[in-house]
Amino acid sequence: MKTILPVVALLALAACSPKPVAEKAPPAAAPVAAKPPPAKIPGGAYTLDKSHATLIFRLSHLGFSNYTAAFADFDAKLNLDPANPGAATLEVTIDPRSLTLPHPPAGFVEELTGPQWLNAAQYPAITFKSTKVEVTGADTAKVTGDFTLHGVTKPVVLDVVYNGGYAGHPMDPHARIGFSAKGSFKRSDFGIAYGVPAPGTTMGVSDAVDVVIETEFSGPPLVAAPVAAQ
Repeated sequence: MKTILPVVALLALAACSPKPVAEKAPPAAAPVAAKPPPAKIPGGAYTLDKSHATLIFRLSHLGFSNYTAAFADFDAKLNLDPANPGAATLEVTIDPRSLTLPHPPAGFVEELTGPQWLNAAQYPAITFKSTKVEVTGADTAKVTGDFTLHGVTKPVVLDVVYNGGYAGHPMDPHARIGFSAKGSFKRSDFGIAYGVPAPGTTMGVSDAVDVVIETEFSGPPLVAAPVAAQ
């Protein structure tokens, strides 16, 4: 009897113990939506939408900051065949007199557009004309072009990202495409060496100039869908 009582007690305790809750299966992972295919855009001539375009440049100032300025007046023409992007051509014209500076001291704009720097009176245009487009990815390319600054022409490479586009919209009945681009060059290569720091120092304004561009282009008109025959 003494042997049976502990066994009965254990069975009773087991019967009173809460039953283990079956583990729920983890929820099925939501299906990953496939990336939508790139929008189809027409080939042809595209012009710069100046209200959605910026061109800024940066130079190191004494090694303390990257002084940032912009050109307010520039234009660009792009010819593009989406089926053959490597054959695209680009021409850009910049008015150096449109130099825009953050809170410039009196006379500073005139100094930078004067003989020691841009010399805009003698060289009234800065230009870039593409000579090669190398596609580097699904939406990236390197665009090499003849860059003319201060009367000197040398090759400069822009790293370009295609941000997307469409064939048109009822509120915007033309094709539209957008790009971001970056590049750099040495201003001394173009005859503007004033203020370049002595070797081993940062006392001055850097020789290297970094350029950052954001653009949208407007292209061929939206083609209306064909009317179904009655």
